[in-house]
Amino acid sequence: MLEIRSARKVFYRGQPDEKVALDGLDLSLATGEFGVVIGSNGAGKSSMLNAISGALPLDSGKILINGDDVTNVPVYRRATRLSRVFQDPMRGTAASMTVAENMLLAELRASKRSLRKGLTAPRLAAYKERLSVLGLGLENRLDTRVDLLSGGQRQSLSLIMAVGGSPELLLLDEHTAALDPRTADLVMQATVRAVEALKLTTLMVTHNMQHAVDFGSRIFMLSAGRVRLDISGEEKASVTVPDLIEHFSVKTDRMLLAS
Repeated sequence: MLEIRSARKVFYRGQPDEKVALDGLDLSLATGEFGVVIGSNGAGKSSMLNAISGALPLDSGKILINGDDVTNVPVYRRATRLSRVFQDPMRGTAASMTVAENMLLAELRASKRSLRKGLTAPRLAAYKERLSVLGLGLENRLDTRVDLLSGGQRQSLSLIMAVGGSPELLLLDEHTAALDPRTADLVMQATVRAVEALKLTTLMVTHNMQHAVDFGSRIFMLSAGRVRLDISGEEKASVTVPDLIEHFSVKTDRMLLAS
């Protein structure tokens, strides 16, 4: 479903603060896989997600979604095929619109339909059902402006909006990092339920090593713009947080020795 081939991106090329964000990055996800990406700050995680979504043009390399080369396809056209939930709860929703209006926008984003039919009774009933699984009471606040919601409620709404259209690819950009532990757990559990129920191909970036161990079918470790470790299958099922820390330490030491 997703292929990244030899992706390269350099910021401030030729300047003293030149930064190689992606250094020939190769990564692939099969349909229905749930990949979890870990790595230190500056490893290239956000640059990779921005490149996949179209927000960051590559200097070289290719990105394919379901076999289609989307390397030069603009963000708004890729939005019909993928959804993204950001770390910041303030992104991904329209603050001045109600919960129901936000849900409607998300529903129609991947289609050519207009807003003319508006918020019909069947739609509102469907929105209530989708939101009720969160256990946050949002199903009873459809007419509430989003800017009146808590950060956790808003992030939970962003998740439901993102998966509502059954995208070909779901990108999760540290989507629980800004939440308190209880809400983060609720959002993560809702994420897993949605991914499994809809069989979504998912790529999740996280700094939470325990989440990397507990969730997903595959772990990618990024460092200096490349995948340095790819764990799946039985190895993924048995890996622990100390294992990941050890892997990261070894890979980092080897890079320092080779530099």
